[in-house]
Amino acid sequence: MKKVSIIGGGIIGLCSAYYLAKEGYEVVVFDKSDMTDGCSYGNAGMIVPSHIIPLAQPGMIAQGIKWMFDSQSPFYVKPRLSSDLAKWGLQFYKHANKQHVEKAMPALCNLSLFSKELYEDFTKENDSFFYEKKGLLMLYKTERTGEEIIHEGELAASFGLEVDFLSKDEVTKLEKGTRTDVIGGVHYKSDAHLYPQKFMRFLKGELDKLNVKIYNRTLVEDFVIKNNSVTEIITDIGPFKTDEVVLATGSWSPEIAKKLHRSISILPGKGYSFTLQDTKQKPSIPAILCEGKVAVTPMNNDIRFGGTMEITHTNDTQINKNRVQGIVNSINEFYPDLKIEMPEEKETWFGFRPCTPSGMPIITRDKKIKNLTLATGHAMMGLSLAPATGKLVSEIISEKTTSVNTEMFQL
Repeated sequence: MKKVSIIGGGIIGLCSAYYLAKEGYEVVVFDKSDMTDGCSYGNAGMIVPSHIIPLAQPGMIAQGIKWMFDSQSPFYVKPRLSSDLAKWGLQFYKHANKQHVEKAMPALCNLSLFSKELYEDFTKENDSFFYEKKGLLMLYKTERTGEEIIHEGELAASFGLEVDFLSKDEVTKLEKGTRTDVIGGVHYKSDAHLYPQKFMRFLKGELDKLNVKIYNRTLVEDFVIKNNSVTEIITDIGPFKTDEVVLATGSWSPEIAKKLHRSISILPGKGYSFTLQDTKQKPSIPAILCEGKVAVTPMNNDIRFGGTMEITHTNDTQINKNRVQGIVNSINEFYPDLKIEMPEEKETWFGFRPCTPSGMPIITRDKKIKNLTLATGHAMMGLSLAPATGKLVSEIISEKTTSVNTEMFQL
């Protein structure tokens, strides 16, 4: 039985472990954390086939430059002297064009819809993670934003997604949980949501049943490479022999890749969230508050708010209160009756989303190291795309035809 070692115990790593174990592989997972935090836990819990436009898109650079001068803006590149940042920025610039977006959209749409199908398979096993298909409301307050959001909705509809375009009154009729102050919205009926922590707990339970061995708080220090293949993984608790390696370390992928003499251009996009528990009055339908790019997700009796994309580095562990204040301000502008207050620092979560300069995830066999498969760079879409990514990883390693075309997910 072939042994597959997965580096990274976030949702991408664990979904890869699940599908590989189902294929009959002996699977081990290594993660340097205690696996109770990270982007797989604090994210907005949205499964979003609607998100078919990559981060690298026309107009994003001009918008990003404007936002850099606003401490509460939703997108920010932290200026610093760094060759990694310069290279990433140049590649982002090269990808932020219409041709790239046109090629990326069908690939992202197919991957997303496949992932949603796999989530629905999981719900047949168990629905302890509150999977719901209420769609996603893109809410806007200005005509200018409305034009962009409606255009994106029309694009999504052209890919066969079910989209409703709502007036102010229609939003009010649909969102009965609390009052909204908007001029309109776009309802993506194809989207779904779940409670991320509870899904991770379910997934770990499934991996336990499949005899997947998880080593948390374990540091991968080096690799033994012979004939362009990894034969051994050197960790702080000793060496492990292996037949296949999956790199699923999110924002930490570049530093692990360096140990394999490979280069991956990924920068962390820092985001924040906070969760209010047992909230009686709350929105009933997940939403993006478009002007502030704030995500709002009801999770059973709780509600989670999240936002901002701060391109930075993994040592940036300070909570930027201005960014969190920007999220709070947006919520209160869109939902005036909620009267949300600034959360305390201990109630504010932050995580690093792994952003590639193309805005596309990397799901591929490495071109130089024969037994290395990469599954990283999913940015804000990690939870949404995790089951599909895990399934593709198992198909790549098993040398099967992949369920969806992976041409756009190469390194």
